[in-house]
Amino acid sequence: MKVLTVPHSLDYRTFDQLVGELSGADGSRILFDARHVRWVDPYGMLGLLAAGTVVRAREGLSPRLQLPPDGDVTSYLGRMGFFEQARWIFEFENPGGGRRAGGPSDVLLEITPITSHGDVHTVVDRVQERAGLILSRTLGYPAPAVVQFSVVLSEVCQNIIEHADAPGWVAAQTYHWAKRLGRNVLVLAVVDLGIGFKGSLAAEHAARYGDRWGDAAALEAAFLHGATRFHDSGRGQGIQHIRKQVHRWGGKILVRSGGARIADVPDWDDSPSLEEGLPCFPGSQICIVLPAKESAA
Repeated sequence: MKVLTVPHSLDYRTFDQLVGELSGADGSRILFDARHVRWVDPYGMLGLLAAGTVVRAREGLSPRLQLPPDGDVTSYLGRMGFFEQARWIFEFENPGGGRRAGGPSDVLLEITPITSHGDVHTVVDRVQERAGLILSRTLGYPAPAVVQFSVVLSEVCQNIIEHADAPGWVAAQTYHWAKRLGRNVLVLAVVDLGIGFKGSLAAEHAARYGDRWGDAAALEAAFLHGATRFHDSGRGQGIQHIRKQVHRWGGKILVRSGGARIADVPDWDDSPSLEEGLPCFPGSQICIVLPAKESAA
């Protein structure tokens, strides 16, 4: 059995480490050792579900998942609905039932699978019930921004249905980044295991790029220039629109696809705007970080 060590802190910055371990584990029964995890955000949770799904499809067997003994971590995973999705992917010991706790929750959006347009409408309706309270009180956003956030959420979820050709997941939560930013933030993650940006845009754009065509070129074309898989101009420019809106809010958006990652980086972050040569992973993985307004810090 091949043991894959899940990083101590699992988010978009450490996901590459997990993907790198996957590449050297072909033909082996896999154990995801998450016993030492002490922090995981929505992107990390969805990334773990995606990695497990890749292994399950490749090996034809459900991988094992060892959960952290830390009760706070498993309780948070339960509140986010992680175990409801993980039971279809992993074999693991049931942590206290592994069910989402009932009653009011401070989670903006629990982990939700997206497999149809109907799922997208359900997600948006569910978020609208909480977004007004969380975005206005926690982040200090005005009422129009709450509506715009619902539009952004709808577009990133529609991307799964229209471009990925595969199901995916979405989740969102607010945190207080005391050391990193000194403010509250909203972290929104959308992950799918589809054909990725390179595959989605290849038929319409690959020939024009020639030898330059690859994951990074596809991300730049869509993220920066609004390239789409449609021949008609003006259609499917969701990711470019989302980038511009997140920028207006002073937030950060990054998109990983294949072996590359592109980001719109705000002043408060020092991440690179484009990375190539990452461990290859199917589909696309999007992370959006929206900081609280300065007046609400």
